[in-house]
Amino acid sequence: MANTISSRTYRDKYRSAALEQVLRNALVSEKICEVDRTDNKRIQSPYGSQPTATVQAIAGTYSVNTYTTTDDTLTVTDEVIVAEHIFDFEDILNNFDIFAARTDEMLYQVATKIDYFVLNNLTEDGTGTYSTPDGGFETATNVNTIMANLISKVSGYADTYKGLFLVIENTDLVGFIAAGATNGFSFADATLKNGFAGSWMGVDIYVVRSGTFVSDTIGTTTVTNSGHRVFGVKNVATYASPRGIRWEEKLVTGKTGKEVVTYGYVGFKLWATKTDLIVDITLV
Repeated sequence: MANTISSRTYRDKYRSAALEQVLRNALVSEKICEVDRTDNKRIQSPYGSQPTATVQAIAGTYSVNTYTTTDDTLTVTDEVIVAEHIFDFEDILNNFDIFAARTDEMLYQVATKIDYFVLNNLTEDGTGTYSTPDGGFETATNVNTIMANLISKVSGYADTYKGLFLVIENTDLVGFIAAGATNGFSFADATLKNGFAGSWMGVDIYVVRSGTFVSDTIGTTTVTNSGHRVFGVKNVATYASPRGIRWEEKLVTGKTGKEVVTYGYVGFKLWATKTDLIVDITLV
């Protein structure tokens, strides 16, 4: 059949192609963070301290300041993993390729768990704070006020040229759609015709599913993000995924078919000198 992937070689090629498609389409983290896929378990901070310049009358003299370094590192301590056993009769006696179907599902689960890990760590580590007016993003009349306040929190910093982002859950989108349909003729017209375009006041809006922001222990990190969202400057945080996502097929004694494992290692760091550029939003 056309959708059957019969040999291990072709399955490996399929997984590579499918994984790249899933990562591009499903991961918000890739769009707002730097990504490191090298073999490094430990990554040093790319940022140093800020020097302070002085304005003075012309004298030709100066004071020497001590340069300080920020000892800040990203260490990979967590992994994302999913495994299943596919019996030979399940693959043979179906009218579609079980390996292909399960590969899609496993890749999607790994991708979404990476997003879940990174977004919650990013929200937890941001030192900027903001509480919305009553009703949060779901109240259309709040949207412009919230966005203006958020933008003001990071404006004036050089890093803003990298672009701004806001990550919300799908339930928050109600306010944006309603506000977009009533804010200015051209914007309202575009919203009414095409739906929400994913940008507001120059900020890229990314929507994840309800339940992404949680208060829970995720791997080695405990977060308290239930009822929170995150806003900030792009590419001031880094997440590491050494060698990307990998998979294995294994023969298992006593069972027909193969055990399939998809896994990857993941680490995250919001660099200490940039934490003010990430705003932890509390919904009220």
